[in-house]
Amino acid sequence: MEFLIEYGMFLAKFLTVALIMIFAIGAIIFIVIRAKGDGEHLNIKNINEKYETMSFMLNSQVLDKKEFKKHLKKQKQDQKEKDKAVSDKRKKIYVLDFKGDIKASTVSSLREEITAILTIADNKDEIVVILESGGGTVHGYGLGASQLKRIRDKEIMLTVAVDKVAASGGYMMACVADKIIAAPFAIIGSIGVLAQIPNFHKLLKKMDIDFEQITAGDYKRTLTMFGENTDEDREKFKEELEDTHHLFKEFVKDNREQVDIHKIATGEHWYGKRALELNLVDELITSDDYLSSAANDADIFEIKYERKKPVTEKLISFGANIIDAIDGR
Repeated sequence: MEFLIEYGMFLAKFLTVALIMIFAIGAIIFIVIRAKGDGEHLNIKNINEKYETMSFMLNSQVLDKKEFKKHLKKQKQDQKEKDKAVSDKRKKIYVLDFKGDIKASTVSSLREEITAILTIADNKDEIVVILESGGGTVHGYGLGASQLKRIRDKEIMLTVAVDKVAASGGYMMACVADKIIAAPFAIIGSIGVLAQIPNFHKLLKKMDIDFEQITAGDYKRTLTMFGENTDEDREKFKEELEDTHHLFKEFVKDNREQVDIHKIATGEHWYGKRALELNLVDELITSDDYLSSAANDADIFEIKYERKKPVTEKLISFGANIIDAIDGR
């Protein structure tokens, strides 16, 4: 009897391990097969169709049968008139969604989206960028602003819509636009430069730990985390920040001549209504209202660049999950 119990436990363990291995091998094969389709592509969505579907679904439930038939008849007539119009004469609006982090890492997708659109858009069209960012690195957002400037250079209408926040580097990008729209309580501004760094010199000294740093060039390194900072180091670092701030102010002024740069470049931020009074934005309206109104006279397309993860990245992630499952974490 004891033998049967031990055999049963052994068999259960064996089957468990075998099932895990079969599952793992099957998953790897599935990922490899899927990897053949990995790569880069543009996801294109027709916003007009989205609005029409939403309207149809809602009317079908809200209206009675008689009213709904009447509505369908009118919609059919409107469609006929639209079809009569020459399609290439209708304005096209391309919508991009930009959510920025500290490194402005999504600029890499933005540049691909803009490149694709510029191959077909002309000066009758418009590009709307729904931007959300609290700012980040100067070089990252500087590149983002340069990507948006490509649109202006092609003389295509550029509108930046801010529903939540466009501050610091986010506003650096927004100010390139021909038109900036914002929600009434969107956060706008913060035209300033910030840098902060901890210093562990006193702690290391207390623990009798030496820190050595060798540089060539008087200002190769100014403030440091581990060495002793001097007043000269601080002054040079502040000088660099002031120069960056000056460049930021020049950039905003060059792109939005209507602002009083001395009044708005204090590092402060304002909500949409106050930002409108300071000429930081041109109109108070959400991106939803702007696009739904434009849909009457334009064909609207949402463009999104997507990059699938490489198979190696998927396998590493999958392997880590398997190890965590076995360890019971």
